[in-house]
Amino acid sequence: MKDAPQTQAHDNLPPPGAPDIEIARAAPMRPILPLMEEKLGLPAEALVPYGHYKAKLSHTHIASLKDRPRGKLVLVTAVTPTPAGEGKTTTSVGLNDGLNRLGKKAIACLREPSLGPCFGMKGGAAGGGRAQVLPMEDINLHFTGDFHAITAANNLLAAMIDNHIHWGLEPELDSRRVSWKRVLDMNDRALRNTIVGLGGPPHGVPREAGFDITVASEVMAIFCLAESMDDLQARLARMIIGFTPDGAAVTAGDIGAAGSMAVLLKDAFQPNLVQSIEHAPAMIHGGPFANIAHGCNSVIATKSALALGDIVVTEAGFGADLGAEKFLDIKCRQSGLKPDAVVLVCTVRALKMQGGRKKDELGTPDTDAVTRGGVNLARHIANLQQFGLTPVVAVNHRTGDTDEETAAIQAICDAHGARMAVSKHWAEGGRGAIPLAEAVIDALEGPAPDFRLIYPDDLPLADKIETVAKRIYGAAGIQLSVRAQRSLAEFEALGFANLPVCIAKTQYSFSADPALLGAPEGHVLPVREARLSAGAGFVVAICGDVMTMPGLPRHPAALDIGLGADGEIVGLS
Repeated sequence: MKDAPQTQAHDNLPPPGAPDIEIARAAPMRPILPLMEEKLGLPAEALVPYGHYKAKLSHTHIASLKDRPRGKLVLVTAVTPTPAGEGKTTTSVGLNDGLNRLGKKAIACLREPSLGPCFGMKGGAAGGGRAQVLPMEDINLHFTGDFHAITAANNLLAAMIDNHIHWGLEPELDSRRVSWKRVLDMNDRALRNTIVGLGGPPHGVPREAGFDITVASEVMAIFCLAESMDDLQARLARMIIGFTPDGAAVTAGDIGAAGSMAVLLKDAFQPNLVQSIEHAPAMIHGGPFANIAHGCNSVIATKSALALGDIVVTEAGFGADLGAEKFLDIKCRQSGLKPDAVVLVCTVRALKMQGGRKKDELGTPDTDAVTRGGVNLARHIANLQQFGLTPVVAVNHRTGDTDEETAAIQAICDAHGARMAVSKHWAEGGRGAIPLAEAVIDALEGPAPDFRLIYPDDLPLADKIETVAKRIYGAAGIQLSVRAQRSLAEFEALGFANLPVCIAKTQYSFSADPALLGAPEGHVLPVREARLSAGAGFVVAICGDVMTMPGLPRHPAALDIGLGADGEIVGLS
């Protein structure tokens, strides 16, 4: 295929290796309304502009897309994360740029970054190098306010719960069995466990409570799985917030909270449209973490993009054992979506770390370490094949990668029947991603995948958790705490046995121990707690030491972020 002529938007950018924020700031942006009309045929009245370079797709126009033919869906996932970084979002953006260069009407569907990691350890999530979505600073910070709306809706419900208890309203809520937590889009370990209602009768009923990070809220999960405003409000109403003294479940609908919550989410529920450095369209909407939630962008954005483009590139968070498994077993199960191709991202550096090399040793060529760490890549390929999906392996190229190290990855791919493509999008933008884009197009033009789920709806909840643990994580089995056993039995008695499971665990290993690298086998997955997300439509199994409210590291990114003398943001990456 020939690289379609287009303006080389990145030719005058800072060189590769410059801070992402400098590259993004130097990239010329096009006004969003004419750009989306040119790229996607969207008239101005279909969009709700948020300034010059961001817009939302209106509810009215989304409704008009319902009967349009659907494009092809490409899922981008990755090997197990390491501190060396894999670049899944960067690869998604670069692949989308490459597809557009080849004349395809392609759209990237990504998640919105959370402020917690942005000011914590992970940094921003708008891509990197010359494969970024813009305006990078807006996207990584407040963007169009979607997360704030989700936080407000969640906490409105929390306030209504405590008000309900204070006034003794019906149905009676047992203050000892309220399960709903407040949320904050920031890493704040001190808020994990709290006591509310202190100060005497005028100030409420004292009870134990706590905070999760906004992306772990069931409201976020519902936001990303609902297919319409009606579906959104119905799911909000089904959320179980606690129990009566005699053990009956109480929902958000029972206390009359769903309508006002939906009102707060109405504007946020419209997907956001932005552009890449190369002016390719991107839809960014929703942002549940894959280590504690289901890790995918919204269904409404994905389906809207499929009606607007020929190819949609979407991502699932962290490694394929988390994000991809949940994309397939939860998002696809509920929405009817099916991926037409899968891209599995890896780097030479990440496989070296999986092979035992330390971060400060990664600059030294070591083909043997790549081969040793390649068992991680092989496990992810084999896991995806259990779903009937053989991935295209994208080697996210970095300066310093040797031909011998790349050949070691090729040998692993060959042994497992997976095609490999080296992609240089970080340094070269869409042009560097053309080999990957061509491989993806070939996959899309080949036989359709024999997609299948790895467990049926009617399997007991504990058996679903064990199926994922054994088949995806390589575990010998699971260990349910007494608390988790009781919860799962209660959920089944309430009529929720048919729900899929969403496993919350460390992203750094196939096991619950982040120190176990490679592809460990025979370990036991400890399930300490189970939570019912009746509105979202899944059961969360919390494993090991994973927290639903993260903490900040010793040196958070917030220490390096500020305003320069000219008022511009510095230190954001």
